[in-house]
Amino acid sequence: MARSVVLAGSERCDRCRLPPRWCICDAIAPVACPLQVDLLMHPRELWRPTSTGKLIERVVPGSRIHPYTRGVPPDQATIAAPGRELWILHPRGEPVAALMAATPTPNPSGIQVLLLDGSWRESGDMLRHVERWGRTVHLPLSGPSRYALREQQGEGRHSTVEALLGLLGELGLSDIETQLRLHFELHVYVTLRARGKKGHAEAYLAGSPVREALPDLLTRLNERRPNPSSPRQPPSVATARDSTLGSDLPSP
Repeated sequence: MARSVVLAGSERCDRCRLPPRWCICDAIAPVACPLQVDLLMHPRELWRPTSTGKLIERVVPGSRIHPYTRGVPPDQATIAAPGRELWILHPRGEPVAALMAATPTPNPSGIQVLLLDGSWRESGDMLRHVERWGRTVHLPLSGPSRYALREQQGEGRHSTVEALLGLLGELGLSDIETQLRLHFELHVYVTLRARGKKGHAEAYLAGSPVREALPDLLTRLNERRPNPSSPRQPPSVATARDSTLGSDLPSP
């Protein structure tokens, strides 16, 4: 059985929360996005290495996380961006198609998207506090989630970053969607590898754009490297003796 390197108390990168062996912080360029992206994040997501909300904050410059405290209304003045229309993504909202019909070519630079990052129950609780701030928008996300790190509870339920990917697609920002998807699926693949699930990771990669887009990076990630946590073995007597003899040989 493969051994997972993600163990309690093990060393991790401060940004991507992966072991140093699998750090991908500098693997792909950041994703510039005309939307103002904000996340209202449940406290249980703040330190989870699998959080896709933290992934968004890491790779989308200007995105912001606002920790949510149950029972304490979020501060609209702190979160809402002046001069932008606020779209709150949640399945209980109005279909994005209706918005697009009313405004066929919305300007992404005039939109702020607020993502509710938590479980389905937690996001419903957060929505009650913020739904009057702007327009609650429902995206037609279909098919299975590509978030292979957690069990998604029910058909059609997707991760936070997949909701943002869906919105980018609806707004016609396909290049940005492609870049962000590479970050997302690379994060999933590498986390599976860090957990020791090589077979699962390779099966995931077979259906991912990462394989074709980042072949050199994948080659580097899969190079065998010494395990820094393994104790260094002293040289054998024969090796030490040969080393000593070799030092006395004349130069050629």
